[in-house]
Amino acid sequence: MLSGKTIVLGVSGGIACFKAAALASMLKKQHADVQVIMTENATKFVTPLTFEQLTGNKALVDTFDRNFVHSVEHIAVADRADFVLIAPATANVIAKFAHGLADDMLTTTVLACRCPKAVAPAMNTGMYENPVTQDNLAALRRYGWEIVDPATGRLACGTSGKGRLPEPEDLLEVCLHALAHEKDLAGKRVLVTAGPTQEAIDPVRYLTNHSSGRMGYAIAKAASRRGAEVTLVSGPTALKKPAYVDTVDVISAQDMFDAVVSRASDADIIIKAAAVADYRPEAVSDNKIKKADGALSIPLERTRDILGTLGADKRPGQFLCGFSMETEDLLENSRKKLEKKNLDMVAANNLKVEGAGFGVETNVLTLITPDGMTELPLMSKDAAADALLDAIRTRMG
Repeated sequence: MLSGKTIVLGVSGGIACFKAAALASMLKKQHADVQVIMTENATKFVTPLTFEQLTGNKALVDTFDRNFVHSVEHIAVADRADFVLIAPATANVIAKFAHGLADDMLTTTVLACRCPKAVAPAMNTGMYENPVTQDNLAALRRYGWEIVDPATGRLACGTSGKGRLPEPEDLLEVCLHALAHEKDLAGKRVLVTAGPTQEAIDPVRYLTNHSSGRMGYAIAKAASRRGAEVTLVSGPTALKKPAYVDTVDVISAQDMFDAVVSRASDADIIIKAAAVADYRPEAVSDNKIKKADGALSIPLERTRDILGTLGADKRPGQFLCGFSMETEDLLENSRKKLEKKNLDMVAANNLKVEGAGFGVETNVLTLITPDGMTELPLMSKDAAADALLDAIRTRMG
């Protein structure tokens, strides 16, 4: 995803340096050109050789290194940088960036960079919450820096609180969000639904389905990386909430109906990838239903039709895409859904096709519109999400 991109990874002195090494490895696996620049204090925790082995580039430390002094290396690095991430960022280096101080290789290089920048603070809670540090972070925000919120947990000093460097995979997402895709959905508001719903029978049991939520989460993440303002309405899943996305947790079909319909008018694009229950118990028992001899019947009633409601109320210029999971007559059933619910597109898949079922990392989608269809090959759900968004952008013009 980062092929052809140069990322400057600034590493300042703190115990969290080891996470920067893991991040450098992850960035390299995404085919980024990773240029690590370390402060002198950082080299006391992790050696430059570690980063050199992970990235294939010499880790820069000394502004006056004789190997670089004639090429003005810090300017050369600044000119080719596509993104700067400082991780970990100590209170000291944050203060330097906020006030334009440039007294080592890292600060001089970053001061010369014109690309987007992000800083990931890592320090003791007291240092992080100190008004001076907060003022410095506020100054960086004003200058256009992204501030990555530190995590909360046990710190190296033995206390617990806010100040931990986020995990390497979270820092990788910061880089992917900045660079992985052209921001061709900037200015668009996208509403996505994902996951199953749960319809209570009693306080212990519920009706649900096998949806993992992976497809909807992939769409939300992809739309966010493309610059959209994304709201994800999610049923219960085991998935981590995607970064840069406003996630609204719901449980039942009625919960999802209320959350989606109340937000629909603000959305430019609505993608309904959730597997919403069509039926729910007519009555929910206040107590656990006890086992008894013989059969048990549970009368069911229809849930409210979210997609049908959205189609009936669709405003001019709004794009509405539904999903259709079938086990037979895929095209016929999906086309009926497209017309009946006034949709602009249906993303259809067949549960019986290998790689297109629930709980897998891949999908096989057929994109159906009023004037045609496009069959996509087996691909990862991340790739399918981007293909779907490409198709929607083309239809919207």
